[in-house]
Amino acid sequence: MLMMRLQRVGRKNDPSFRIVVTDKRTSVKSDRHVDRLGSYNPKSNLVQIDAEKAKEWLAKGVQPSDTVHNILINQKVITGKKINVLPKKSPIVDEA
Repeated sequence: MLMMRLQRVGRKNDPSFRIVVTDKRTSVKSDRHVDRLGSYNPKSNLVQIDAEKAKEWLAKGVQPSDTVHNILINQKVITGKKINVLPKKSPIVDEA
């Protein structure tokens, strides 16, 4: 199954990401991706994405990761609600 994911590139303490289409079972670090759709720089909040390619892959059934889904909504490539990627913390239960 193919998936749209972020692939980290850049130096230590200076992250930037590629938005790639890759097999769900392979590591993104292996650099075996099917297609490269764009890039995302979290420090400058700069997103460059090929919207037409992204729509084509979504039409073929590719599932975006939660973060990529939120990026696609921000860039108005798709419509819908954002997914909360940070789970809520459960309260600490003291059993003493």
